[in-house]
Amino acid sequence: MFTKLLKYKIFNRSKSEFMDYIDKFSKINIVSGNPEVLYNGLKSEFLMKNFRGSSTVIIPDGVGTVLACKIVGTPVKEKIAGIEVMETIMEKCTEEGRSIYLLGAKQDVLDMCKKNLKKKYPTLIISGTHNGYFDIDNCDNILSDIRACSPYAIFVAMGNPRQDIFIARNMDELPCHIYMGVGGSFDVFAGKVKRAPKWMISLGLEWLYRVIKEPFRIKRLISIPKFLLKVIIFNKKQTI
Repeated sequence: MFTKLLKYKIFNRSKSEFMDYIDKFSKINIVSGNPEVLYNGLKSEFLMKNFRGSSTVIIPDGVGTVLACKIVGTPVKEKIAGIEVMETIMEKCTEEGRSIYLLGAKQDVLDMCKKNLKKKYPTLIISGTHNGYFDIDNCDNILSDIRACSPYAIFVAMGNPRQDIFIARNMDELPCHIYMGVGGSFDVFAGKVKRAPKWMISLGLEWLYRVIKEPFRIKRLISIPKFLLKVIIFNKKQTI
């Protein structure tokens, strides 16, 4: 069910199997394990502890992670995109009458994201929202609001590693069942950014589409070869 990748365990089954798997947890932190997120985790003892915790599951979100799992000889069944897991959770919440909380992005993006989600899922309960522009070292008012809303799932769109730090610091004290860092997903739901065409997604080229649309992301691609090199070196040492 898991692929050992450096210090991580990567869920290696299908998305549907993943959704069944997380049902058994009273609290779960879903980490979209693309190479950038995992590489940042290697540099932070605090994040590493959280990523390896018993209440965290890492999904293979990114062609680099899928390739890395092939390199170590235990491939994943499929790439699991974080935004698709987020959508499945929202569908589940809609069906079961459970609420969600949206935390992150700019206020205009957040507002449009909420508006579009309510159009797509009219009965979805969005119990609270807050933009991502606040001091995570001094946010008792936001934590109090989340507690008061008591959502089933909280989606945090503040980019890595900020969103992961927020979740790691606060998930034990908050009442949510599902915690998930979702990066730029609010921008997608707000209509500010489009996902790649399906043919590019199926070929593992979504990263290329995003770089074409947002050239500033090219700097973040450096983490992919760095991460893969670490995987190759570690794997060679293990086989000697």
